[in-house]
Amino acid sequence: MRRQHIGPLAIQRPFYPEADGSAHAYLLHPPGGIAGGDQLTIDCHLSSQAKVLLTTPGATKFYRSEENPSEQHIQINVGAGGICEYLPQETIVFDGAHASMKTMVFLAQDSVYIGWDFVSLGRPASGERFRTGHFRQSVKIVREDVPIWFERLNLSSARMITDQPYVLANRPIMGTMVYAGPTIENASERLRDTLGQAAHQVFSVSQLDRIVVCRYLGNRMSEGKTLFRRAWEVLREAGIGKRGIAPRIWAT
Repeated sequence: MRRQHIGPLAIQRPFYPEADGSAHAYLLHPPGGIAGGDQLTIDCHLSSQAKVLLTTPGATKFYRSEENPSEQHIQINVGAGGICEYLPQETIVFDGAHASMKTMVFLAQDSVYIGWDFVSLGRPASGERFRTGHFRQSVKIVREDVPIWFERLNLSSARMITDQPYVLANRPIMGTMVYAGPTIENASERLRDTLGQAAHQVFSVSQLDRIVVCRYLGNRMSEGKTLFRRAWEVLREAGIGKRGIAPRIWAT
């Protein structure tokens, strides 16, 4: 209905590939990277009954910085009966970056949120590991002013490169997906049955009182994305009764 564009951050023309009219919108940040001292802030507001899948055309990159931190803040507000799926491409934290990511989600009583993030510490495919720098991340989901999920990660390079299993076991790629919506009976069993034994070494799922959380920790971004996409399809169909229809940008 209306679009206003100021600065580099933009929304490409949305697509409507689903029968219920859900919008697939692409958040485009042409610079592609966040340098030291930069702050990228994204506010998303969904009106009552609105349904949207948000994704990005490419990876977000936190570049090396001598001292100034680079920050990304995302806030999502979902109105009554709304459904928001925030499924961006991966975030790459370059060696020497001082990066911070913060995501806040506010839900109405009957609104639904499905969100994931993938983080690559360094560029393992190019042989670059994250050896200097700092990475912070926090995710908070609130429903009717009551927090239902909060997680905070604070890692320095000295702790990232250790091979101890209680840190990252020397695996540079991690992902987290959170589902907050109608209760899914036996969600953990459904996901494990779908993904099979091959995923057990790198994928986990936990079903809590009001959410379902999936995690990936491994060495290949393609592997993590494949597992999460299959898990997303299960959660989508079981939770909100919609078949998983991937954004066309994922195929390019």
